[in-house]
Amino acid sequence: MHEGGFLYQAFVYLTAAVVSVPIAKKLGLGSVLGYLVAGIVIGPFALGLIGHEGAGVMEFAEFGIIMMLFLIGLELEPKMIWRLKRSILGMGGAQVVVSALLITAVAMLSGYAWQTGLALGLVLALSSTAIVLQSLQEKGLLKTDGGKNSFSVLLFQDIAIIPILALLPLLAVGGDDAADYHGGGGHHGAAEWLEALPIWGQAGVVLGVVAGIVLVGHYLLNPVFGFIARTRLRELFTAAALLLVVGVTILMGMVGLSPALGTFLAGVVLAQSEYRHELETNIEPFKGLLLGLFFIAVGASIDFHVIAASPLVIFQLVVGLIALKFIVLVLVARIFSMSFDNILLFGFALAQGGEFAFVLFSFGVQNGVFEPVLVKPMIAVVAITMGLTPMFLLFNEKVLQPRFGTKEQERTSSDDTLRGQGIEEQGKVIIAGFGRVGSTVGRFMQANDESATYLDIDPDNVDLLRKLGLDVYYGDASRYELLHAAGAEQASLLIIAVDDPEKTVAIARTAMKHFPRLKIIARTAGLGDSHELIGMGIDHIYPETLDTALRIGVDALAILGHRRYHAVRAMHTFRRHEERHIHELAKLGHDRKELIREAKKRIEDLEELMLAEKRDMHSDKELGWDASGHISDEGHMRE
Repeated sequence: MHEGGFLYQAFVYLTAAVVSVPIAKKLGLGSVLGYLVAGIVIGPFALGLIGHEGAGVMEFAEFGIIMMLFLIGLELEPKMIWRLKRSILGMGGAQVVVSALLITAVAMLSGYAWQTGLALGLVLALSSTAIVLQSLQEKGLLKTDGGKNSFSVLLFQDIAIIPILALLPLLAVGGDDAADYHGGGGHHGAAEWLEALPIWGQAGVVLGVVAGIVLVGHYLLNPVFGFIARTRLRELFTAAALLLVVGVTILMGMVGLSPALGTFLAGVVLAQSEYRHELETNIEPFKGLLLGLFFIAVGASIDFHVIAASPLVIFQLVVGLIALKFIVLVLVARIFSMSFDNILLFGFALAQGGEFAFVLFSFGVQNGVFEPVLVKPMIAVVAITMGLTPMFLLFNEKVLQPRFGTKEQERTSSDDTLRGQGIEEQGKVIIAGFGRVGSTVGRFMQANDESATYLDIDPDNVDLLRKLGLDVYYGDASRYELLHAAGAEQASLLIIAVDDPEKTVAIARTAMKHFPRLKIIARTAGLGDSHELIGMGIDHIYPETLDTALRIGVDALAILGHRRYHAVRAMHTFRRHEERHIHELAKLGHDRKELIREAKKRIEDLEELMLAEKRDMHSDKELGWDASGHISDEGHMRE
């Protein structure tokens, strides 16, 4: 270990990421490939800036995958998973079973026992959830048919890890060198206490844990997050979100289940929670950083000594694994009637080995299923295939799709895709702030059959409105992540109805910076924030007391004996003058003397305008309104 220990390692990893990823993105290669190359460069077989402690780093970095599955679960409602059952069970099951059997056959033809061959087949049939989903998400392909089916297969694979872990010890054929092999996956040892229980007891514990996650998530987590949200301490909410993920991870590890599957299940349970968006925005930065660390660790783990010792064998294994899985994926896709461009995407996305291979190979060695002499080259093969995946996707995108594709990516902007992302239609409205003003606007729009996504920072308000059946979510709308999660990319209108002038300006600034096509209507408290919003280029501003004050003025004039029609007409004249006045004053900037002088002039102009209109009033023929505004039996307003 270099002097400086943890801080030195952190500095090396962060530097590698900051330098390599922007270059890779600039070259159109994607961030995943940038991370992988960075790992190779700083790894023990290139610059040697990091040593062989990669196993510990890998185990820590795999937490990024766990967070990613949690966030994916938050995006999926149970009914959506039910709609995907055909592709999850059908496509996922077919891919895993056929790939595993073919790899088993190849291994047996190569001289391995059928137990070793089957174990290899089960491990290598899995694909990389982290690399595939990150790459598809970056390219905007996750909502295509190929992307959605890829996700379904990956979800089935994550579920399949549970029976694979249970089956591997039964395939042991020896392995005296197992004790000499050190690898990751130690968290599975935490399930050793289960071995003392009978089979039915072990099954009961596992089912109890899964049921407990569902019940706690459904009935307990919302009140807990509501209690924490009422503290108005963002860091505490972030800590609670991390506590949830870490707690589920530990719990699943204790019973020998996949932590990724457990956190995915927790995410699905919370998919309909009002705190979903806030959970997303708090977890997202940690997920991105840890996934980047994972990709760097994968690049650093490629053992070039093993590759150099038998490069031809490694090359044949890499080509053979990718070709075999690609053929299986293409056949499965054809059976399920996917279009040609989606077949290509589906095949290139899933033809690699997966990150769980590192865990399963280590687990297999510890249980005498594999010999270390077999595992070392296979880990190199898996890592290489993972590293090649972004290149294959890039080749498919730049070379194959322009020539043979059917422009599936263009079709992702259709209404079907928008619905898949939780946006029901392109005319989507987001209302930030659901208090006195926002609630009235929202109910008025709902009464006119216009749906909207509502965001509010008050947990009590959010809870009440959800009980009333309104679609409202907890979160700070001035944060880019929350606006993005709420669909600002596809929405056409943002109504800012919060009662904090500084927060109104912050929300408007975030929206205009990241979503320039989004039209904005803003509630303002006074001239100061009105002028600031106008200076930002927002024309649709509404001082919160103007309409109420004018209505009071109309009623006051009516009580004093003025004709109501005259008072209403004067109100409209005053409003037009006031709105024009606000925009004209905003152009003067912050010169206080100039503002006062101009305001006095505007008051005089308004008085002259109102008097002139009053003098002309006698020529108006619509004099049917009386002071009370009641309608007579003849259908006219009484004098």
